[in-house]
Amino acid sequence: MAGTESGLRATSGEQREQVSMSDTETRLSELGITLPEAPPAVAAYVPWVRTGSLVVTSGQLPWVDGELSHTGRIGAELTDEEGYQAARNALINALAQLKEAVGDLDRVVQIVRMEGNTHSAPGHRGQPQVLNGASDLLLEVFGDRGRHTRTALGISEMPLDAAVQISIWAEVSDE
Repeated sequence: MAGTESGLRATSGEQREQVSMSDTETRLSELGITLPEAPPAVAAYVPWVRTGSLVVTSGQLPWVDGELSHTGRIGAELTDEEGYQAARNALINALAQLKEAVGDLDRVVQIVRMEGNTHSAPGHRGQPQVLNGASDLLLEVFGDRGRHTRTALGISEMPLDAAVQISIWAEVSDE
């Protein structure tokens, strides 16, 4: 598709036609995951942008039912295991954004990149293990299409005191 689309155009409120579950959504269901509504932006940005065959999401936090599932610093208030679950929750929101952008997750050709930030206590070095929560889920959901490049960074402060933030870049098709 030529041009650029953003998450702003996807929120028109139009009634969507009921369709059968895609293979990817069936896989999510088998994993016990129901995608939430794509979370709205919390500041002056859009939740996702599509240009050509590339969709990039804004940083997604671990929202569950409208509340952050994990807050605080990993290595202080939270363990690596709790951070791993927070990363999974943030990725579920990124997948909701991706579905909002393309309509059907079977249109994902390849997850190209995942960028992850962990809210880390001083001296914490477990960022790769924490962000495996999101990377592992991408592989569980998409198989080989979920293999991706990644950054894993620890930062001292995070918006809303969230434990993690995840962004994904995905190659998508129009069919």
